[in-house]
Amino acid sequence: MEYAILQKKDKPDVFWQDIKLVIFDCDGVLTDGKIIYSGEVLESKHFNAHDGMGFGLLHRGGLISAVITGRTSEALSRRCNDLFIQHVLQGVQNKLKVAQDLVNQLGLSWNQVAYMGDDWNDIPVMQSAAYSFTPCDAPSEIRKLADYVTPHAGGDGAVRDCIDFILYQKGLYEKVAAQYLQEIS
Repeated sequence: MEYAILQKKDKPDVFWQDIKLVIFDCDGVLTDGKIIYSGEVLESKHFNAHDGMGFGLLHRGGLISAVITGRTSEALSRRCNDLFIQHVLQGVQNKLKVAQDLVNQLGLSWNQVAYMGDDWNDIPVMQSAAYSFTPCDAPSEIRKLADYVTPHAGGDGAVRDCIDFILYQKGLYEKVAAQYLQEIS
């Protein structure tokens, strides 16, 4: 059996100043993709503190963050609450539909959205977004379809790579970092 692998879509140039919403997948992006079950109804996920600081910088830059994931996890709910991520959509089978609903709800268009995913269920949203990211440890076919492959793996700083890239492209990185330093001094 032969499979027709998708080709990377040609997209118009990104106008970074237009980007207002950054959507992330969870497993394999915010985490290393490993899911640890205990004998109880307990699930563990590993999150990266550098990614957490990135969300603080992203929000200081005036951008909206969201997480859309196929699984449902109390650990993710807690992490997103800690990071002030207001749009957390879990147990999602059709990420494109849910992302479109969020884009509409926020009064945005796809040219104002960046997306970071790491597997086939992320591709429809990655191709709809103005710019797409994937961690360096995503499957090779997913890396071929992304606009940017981060130098770090999922759960190991890939989200921070994505956020820093966006903030630099928008000319906001130094401003938000200085703002943060002033707040803690």
